[in-house]
Order: sequence, then C-alpha cells, then structure tokens
Amino acid sequence: MLAVVAALYASVGHGGASGYLAVMALFGVSATVMRPTALILNVLVSFLATVMFARAGQVRWRMLVPFVITSVPMAFLGGTRTLQDSSFRIVVAVVLVFVAVRLFIPALQRPARTLSLPIALVIGAVIGALSGLIGVGGGIFLTPLLILWGWSTPREAAALSAPFILVNSIAGLTGMMTQGIHCEQWIWWACAAVVVGGWIGAQWSIRGASQRTLRVLLGVVILVAAMKFVLV
Repeated sequence: MLAVVAALYASVGHGGASGYLAVMALFGVSATVMRPTALILNVLVSFLATVMFARAGQVRWRMLVPFVITSVPMAFLGGTRTLQDSSFRIVVAVVLVFVAVRLFIPALQRPARTLSLPIALVIGAVIGALSGLIGVGGGIFLTPLLILWGWSTPREAAALSAPFILVNSIAGLTGMMTQGIHCEQWIWWACAAVVVGGWIGAQWSIRGASQRTLRVLLGVVILVAAMKFVLV
C-alpha cells in the first residue's frame, strides 16, 4: 500500500506523507512512530520528484524562495512540539478529510495572477508550522492553493511543491530529532517500497498516464483512515 501511495503522490510532485499517515492509521501504528516515519518516507520520495522536475527545468526557484524562507523555521518549530494522542488524531483526521476531498475533485486552473511577497511569506509560515506539527511536507496545502488562486498551472505547482516538501520534511524531522524519535524495524522495508513506488510514479508522470482511478481509490482509503482516527 505504501508503494501505491508513493507512486500516486510522486506523479504530482508530492512526497506522500498524508497517505503514509493514512496507511499507518489503518494498521494501528502509534502517533509517536507515525510522525517521524511519515517524514522519513516523505524525504525519500520528494527528493526523487525534485530531481525529476529539476532535470526537466520545470522548478520555478525564484517563486519557491519566499515560501521556504518562512516555512522551514516554522516546520522545525512544529516538529519540536508533541501533541497528545487525542489531539494528534483530531488534527490528522481533519487533514486527511481535506486531502481526500481534494483527490475526488479534478484539478482546476484559474486565470494567472501575480503572487505578492507578503502573502507568500505568510502562507509559507502557516503551512510550515502545520506540516512540522503533524508530520507532513505541506504539499497537500500548497499545491491546491497555487492552482486555485491562479498562481501556477498544475504542472508548475507540482514542480514547485516537490522541493518545498523536501526542505520542510527535513526541517520537521530535524525538529523531532531534538526531542527524540522512535521508528519500528519495518521502516527499512517501507523505505524500499516508497522508493520503488516513487520511481514508478515519476515515470508515470513523465509519460502522462491517467491518474483518476488511483486518485479515487486512494481517496477512499484516506477517508476510511480518517474515520478510524476519530472512532478508535
């Protein structure tokens, strides 16, 4: 399941942390293990996606910088905070529902608009803090914002999100390390699975394959995981 999640997310420039959280929730993994594990897997897949888009010359680095300036320190600070298990479950459940809804809705493209520096700085800070707190890279929030507000095309948003997710995941994971992290032995198998899945997703994206069926299936899995978070 992790490989499938990685394949889908990598195909749109994402690392897949929210999907990994959903899968681990289905298998009853504890919150203390879920957060660092999701970010470690996120770093691997977002790195692959970043390399892919950078080699294709599709990353708008100048547009990325304002978001990163504020998101990285806030992701680090978010990573140093530890939520109680009940609070963590509620926050992640809300995020998973948001992600699932986005998966069911086809990507829309608005007329092009110019992104102002102050707005980019504020968005970066908010996304960074939330990302570090729950253990994601922030692409699930940044990508739809870029597209829905007309700041980027879907392809540009994917290319911009990959390095954004990478640096935020590293920052959040570093913050967690200051408090101590715990991962299970199966993380090595999980790493291998997401690397393979991420590579397949990257290749899939290059060849322009349809993603709708897999998006819907993943959306269902994530909704089930969100319900499990609230009810269990």
